[in-house]
Amino acid sequence: MTAEPLRAEDVELFEDFRGRLEAIAYRLLGSASEAEDAVQETFLRWQGADRSGIRVPQAWLTRVLTNLCLTMLTSARARREIYVGEWLPEPVLDGDPMLGPAETAEQRESVSTAVLTLLERLTPNERAVYVLREAFGYPHAEIAEILDITEASSQQVLHRARAHLDVPKPRTAVDRVAAREVVEEFLTAAASGRTEPLVRLLTADVLGAGDGGGRIPARRKAFSGAATVAKFLRGLFRRTDAKFAIFGGKPEFFAAVVNGSPAAMVVVDGRVVGVMILELTDDGVDAVLSQVNPDKLGRAARWWAQTEHGEPIDVGL
Repeated sequence: MTAEPLRAEDVELFEDFRGRLEAIAYRLLGSASEAEDAVQETFLRWQGADRSGIRVPQAWLTRVLTNLCLTMLTSARARREIYVGEWLPEPVLDGDPMLGPAETAEQRESVSTAVLTLLERLTPNERAVYVLREAFGYPHAEIAEILDITEASSQQVLHRARAHLDVPKPRTAVDRVAAREVVEEFLTAAASGRTEPLVRLLTADVLGAGDGGGRIPARRKAFSGAATVAKFLRGLFRRTDAKFAIFGGKPEFFAAVVNGSPAAMVVVDGRVVGVMILELTDDGVDAVLSQVNPDKLGRAARWWAQTEHGEPIDVGL
């Protein structure tokens, strides 16, 4: 049976559910641009479906989207094996509906850069079960129907997924005021020319990583340790014309909340050219994760352009 022409109410139903679909896809893929593609393909499937036979549209849409993402994850794994340097998720700014529900600490943590990176350890099925259950609270019966497995299998897959992950303890929510305080203190220390102020802000086993995707210079492997990370950051914030040339001009730094953590937005002539996320624990900054790959800044840049972001932080560069 061919699909009937798309009615206004069909479009409205989809648009009302788009935010949730984007949030599921982003957690499944770790990529905002790929999540957008998956949601758009889901819309095309919705447009071409026999909608008169769909009893619960939201369930149908979730199933279609999830299975599209599973297919995309398989090909993404192959691409990431030959990815140049470290792979980090795309940053998403606070307030973007792609972040999804944030009522609980666990939901907020599920979209942190640290957890999205950890999810790369899982098989596509493990990732789907984990995301649908832990972040969105889907019952195992519904997950089983979405993935075409048994309810017992869904429970077993979740058990395996949890065993493969060492998910950080959920943190308290960070607002823009707190984020600016953290980012300003961090940038001041980083631009001071000395490592000691930075070391005091970092945990002993702090992780440093940058994703340039082969487009922008970045260290190819993650590194750790307060002294090592502080030394790298001291050099990174040392002013040189060559560094400015890489990004097309002198950067300005703004504070933001990105994936639930304080972050420094690096902006040149109004363009977002980098996002430095500071993962926090009670002991200090536990990870400094820099996204500078232009291919992964599109969603963040669009959201940044349409939101109020306050005054830049003067770091003396």
